[in-house]
Amino acid sequence: MSPSSLKTWQRRTLIANLLVQTGIVLTGAVVRLTSSGLGCPTWPECVDGSIAPTSAQTQSWHKYVEFGNRLLTFVLVIVAVATIAAVRSHNRQRFASGLAKRRSLTILAVGTLAGIFAQAILGGITVLTGLHPLTVAAHFMLSIGLITVAQNLLTRAQEPDDAPVNLQVVQPIDFAMKMHVWLALLVIFMGTLVTGSGPHAGDSSDVVRLGFDPRTISWLHADIVLLFVGLTIGLLIALRATNAPKLVVRQAWIVLAICVAQGFVGYTQYFTGLPWALVTVHVLGACLLWIYSVRLYLARNTRGLN
Repeated sequence: MSPSSLKTWQRRTLIANLLVQTGIVLTGAVVRLTSSGLGCPTWPECVDGSIAPTSAQTQSWHKYVEFGNRLLTFVLVIVAVATIAAVRSHNRQRFASGLAKRRSLTILAVGTLAGIFAQAILGGITVLTGLHPLTVAAHFMLSIGLITVAQNLLTRAQEPDDAPVNLQVVQPIDFAMKMHVWLALLVIFMGTLVTGSGPHAGDSSDVVRLGFDPRTISWLHADIVLLFVGLTIGLLIALRATNAPKLVVRQAWIVLAICVAQGFVGYTQYFTGLPWALVTVHVLGACLLWIYSVRLYLARNTRGLN
């Protein structure tokens, strides 16, 4: 095995980091969709005077759903610490073989742990503001940021080095791919506005909602999705026409497939009254769409290859 390659346990640790960062988004969605967002009405305690739920609470089973989601933060911390250990071990392995340590990997690994603590604080603010849709949206977008860091770390750690950086596509396609990943982020952000205007407030109908008309904001979200799909198809055509590497083309096909699936789920949930199970699937689809959009963006370059 090359000293620049990850050991099996190191790679699996980085994959686990990506999985748990995605998983906490899904459990958070379940909290919101089951109206359990204020199952623990305060923070950092679940209820005044107790970290854990109590029998005196009036939140029924919702308190256990919310408290269980809070406990998952400890799982994220454990995996993040393991990720830092994996990166440190990999850097020691490189140094022992005469290669330079990769500071970029250390920054990404430590950033994951820092982001988890920031997420916990933002989660507390979300509870203390009564699940205001803007803080809920910020909570979700920070998770998207952590998923981005986790995917970047996984991809870069499997590359031999940070330099040289070699562009794998022609310049116009490179520009289009940069637009593509930003448009993917806009699609996800617009989804949070749709959520903030819809019926799944996270607790009760008394929770503040955004002032957008749900139908109008849903249509606007769908229009941006169609623009994103069009750009993805255009990229695929351009990549094939310029004989781009198979890895890049494959990532683009995966993004397009996820778009089609997301569109089907999105329209189905809209016309069936937003059942919570379908909404959860849609949230998973949003995470996968972002992960593979980032993978496509990163695939446009190789690093450490002469």
